[in-house]
Amino acid sequence: MTLKIRHIAVRFALLLALAAVVPLIAYGVVSILSLQRGTRESVIAGNQNVATRAAEEIRRYVVTHADLLRALSADLQDTGLAQHQQDQILENFVLQFREFREITLFDESGAVVATSRIGKPRITIPKNGQPVADRVTMSAIHVDEDLLPTSVFAVRLTRLNQASGWLTGEFNLEEMWRMVDHIRISDHGYALVIAPGGELIAHGDPDKKALVAKTVNLAAHPLMAAARAQADGFPLSREYVDGQAALGVAARIAQLGWTVIVEQPTNEAYATATVLQRQLVVAISVALLLMISVGYLFGRSFINPILALKRGTQAVAEGQLDTRVDIRTGDEFADLGDAFNTMADRLVQLQEDVKRQERQAMFGRVAAGLVHDLSHPIQNIGNSLRLLEREDLDAESRELFRRTIGREIATLKRFMDDLRHLVKPNPIERFVMDVTGSVVEIVDAMRGEAERNGLTMETAYADGPLLISGDRFALGRVYRNLLSNAIQATEPGGCITVTTARSGDQIEVRVTDTGSGIPADRLSAIFDDFVTTKRRGLGLGLAISKRIVEQLDGTIVVESEVGRGTAFTLRFPASDEGERQAAAS
Repeated sequence: MTLKIRHIAVRFALLLALAAVVPLIAYGVVSILSLQRGTRESVIAGNQNVATRAAEEIRRYVVTHADLLRALSADLQDTGLAQHQQDQILENFVLQFREFREITLFDESGAVVATSRIGKPRITIPKNGQPVADRVTMSAIHVDEDLLPTSVFAVRLTRLNQASGWLTGEFNLEEMWRMVDHIRISDHGYALVIAPGGELIAHGDPDKKALVAKTVNLAAHPLMAAARAQADGFPLSREYVDGQAALGVAARIAQLGWTVIVEQPTNEAYATATVLQRQLVVAISVALLLMISVGYLFGRSFINPILALKRGTQAVAEGQLDTRVDIRTGDEFADLGDAFNTMADRLVQLQEDVKRQERQAMFGRVAAGLVHDLSHPIQNIGNSLRLLEREDLDAESRELFRRTIGREIATLKRFMDDLRHLVKPNPIERFVMDVTGSVVEIVDAMRGEAERNGLTMETAYADGPLLISGDRFALGRVYRNLLSNAIQATEPGGCITVTTARSGDQIEVRVTDTGSGIPADRLSAIFDDFVTTKRRGLGLGLAISKRIVEQLDGTIVVESEVGRGTAFTLRFPASDEGERQAAAS
């Protein structure tokens, strides 16, 4: 065995020596490193340009509106206008410039002179504001009740070089949010704006906008830390990991003290370099293939067994378990080929075992499901037959039990039809019917089963008829499925609630239980065929129920919380024809 291993190693070493790949690989490494460095510098420069232009746009946007408010203050000074006239000017200004939600004029003592707001002003004169223009200061950013960034501008009013009051305006920065949203670098590069104290003002990533409402402080952001370390170093760039590897560049809005950061995942930022790198690798690989072409003739006996094993492995992976390999090299590859053939034989045997077990499990599940779905109608028929044998039974009760037997036999027939026409349901015949009446019939029939399971069944029916165009028997099947599922899912002592109501032009039926609930990851599949959350059953009840409801132009939705219960809501279009008939009668 040692000689065979040495023989294979020698052949492999000779093949590599003939290729002489070391110089070519060294050249490829140097070329790739140079490409990465050049691409990085180019991407950083481009992103810095975007950040700088974005900072200038935001500065211009804020300063322009500050100048507008200052111009308004000039129009209000020394005009001799009455208060209602000043109020009207402020209201017209707010209507014209939507960014201002409220503008209020204060005198030097802080009393309100005029305001655009009906009622008491919400804003006050800000203290320690950031100067943004001549005689204009801007308060710190805060999030209002609409979860939007808002600030307050204050213009200092003077008369004969003496302070005479303040003109304040509540400034909505929603438009700045839109500006930040439009700043994109490729597909996943976004911009964000940070206040001097580190408060996040705006974020272009839709998944991170909630951070603004939470007033997250990003003072510890790598770029903010770098900015503090070199205050005059803007624009600057860093690579860091924030959930994923990212390239970030920052530009300062000096007039506001804000910082604009543009972040982009490094794998996207250097995508072009990656493509070029792959192309370079391909080129090197082609050169390597040319160099080793001569050595191929000597290594053919070494390669052929590997190729045979590869083809066999791929065939087995595609399901061709009858594939076998024939390797007669007399070395380890021959042993590997024998092991492969043994593995394939074993896989065939295991596949047959799995198929047999799956058939047995399916037959058991079908049998259990049939017993589950047929037990209730058969039990009702048996109980009714035993009661019919009593001699002291009056005629009315006998007729009631005969109708119960007839209804349950029809239910059994309908169940068989559902199984036979599962893929293509039979068309439903529609008649004007009262939903509440059909619900009451099934609830009364199943109330005894609920009580036997220690459950309370409560009802709340709408006043008057709820008319739809439907099939009473088909809907009874739906109600029975929902109530049966609720009974099985609810522990003794629980409660099942059935309600009917009208909502606009829709008729609603709601079945609610206090059972174990359905996990969220299974809710989307509970209406599929052969999907069930119970230990028994075929998993057809909800699938058939959904088809019946949809054939009646209705909808069925489910809400559930594990440990608290489940609620199914059926909605059907109200029948205007039925209402007219009811009114006429």
